[in-house]
Amino acid sequence: MEVQETRVQTDRVLTIPNILSMARLLGVPLFLWLILRPEFGGPKSDGWALLVLALSGVTDYLDGKLARRWNQISSLGRLLDPAADRLYILSTLLGLTWREILPLWLTVVLLAREAVLLVMVAILRRHGYPPPQVNFLGKAATFNLMYAFPLLLLSDGSGWLASLAAVFGWAFTGWGTTLYWWAGVLYVVQVRRLVRADTMATTD
Repeated sequence: MEVQETRVQTDRVLTIPNILSMARLLGVPLFLWLILRPEFGGPKSDGWALLVLALSGVTDYLDGKLARRWNQISSLGRLLDPAADRLYILSTLLGLTWREILPLWLTVVLLAREAVLLVMVAILRRHGYPPPQVNFLGKAATFNLMYAFPLLLLSDGSGWLASLAAVFGWAFTGWGTTLYWWAGVLYVVQVRRLVRADTMATTD
């Protein structure tokens, strides 16, 4: 007899994966404060900022893995995980742009993609659909950007390590930005198909 693995979705809030996701969210303002300390007369705290970002990456991996292993996938978790990813990206964009490590035009390009996605989510809700699930390209884009930003932060210094970090940081930034928009285009196509099918169903 063939046994099929099932994923059970729970409505529980206080699960270990959700607690990890909440901890990631609490780290966002701390991370932003650490990046911007030098801009307000404080000491440079890039090392601590990188540590917070590294811990967020660890919890990002663990919350998804534990949710699947322990059958603790939840509606709240599906919201918290991508929300934490986006907030870390947005806070890093703000911090690095403020410190003039990232050019303003690149920040605008990445934020424009977020604006497009927000419009797509609004359209889906109007037609009674939930937000689109994160696809592989979206995850790959986030992965690249989450590598790129710490490297660019590390490049804000002198010596061979800063130079090497700049090379790899800008490489990951280019790949991540391209994949970010590619995933965004796929979201738009997906939303268009759903809306078209919904429109055709209501007119039949």
